[in-house]
Amino acid sequence: MTRLILAIGILLLSLPALADRAGDEAALLALHQEIIDAHKNIGLDTWLAKGVEPYISANRGEISYPSKAARTKMFEEYIGATKFDYYRDMVPPVVKVSADGTLGWVIVQVEAKGVRAGEAYAFQSAWIELYEKQGGEWVGIGNVSNFKP
Repeated sequence: MTRLILAIGILLLSLPALADRAGDEAALLALHQEIIDAHKNIGLDTWLAKGVEPYISANRGEISYPSKAARTKMFEEYIGATKFDYYRDMVPPVVKVSADGTLGWVIVQVEAKGVRAGEAYAFQSAWIELYEKQGGEWVGIGNVSNFKP
């Protein structure tokens, strides 16, 4: 009986943490949706305004630390030259929050099709969005991406 009471006590103590984790995972999924929308040029300015520094990127075999201004310029040029017919998740994103609730990541696989600079454009890509909780809010701190050949 003592073990049962102990088990119930532990469960009750962990319920707030489980609720926090579910809320954090939902928040990270919402941030991922903002990224998808930004690529479709829906809310690009709002998404770019959320950039933080330092930011780390691993892409095409290189690690870099692009400034917010450099990331903004790159995305504005890319999105400005691209009209997507679709830009979507191929599988449900995988979301994880660290046990202490300070770090989170979203692993995705997307496909896109459209026109870029007047030519047909399509790709599949997978990436990991890296997040940190700062001041009670999740902020993007990095990205690791690759394209399917």
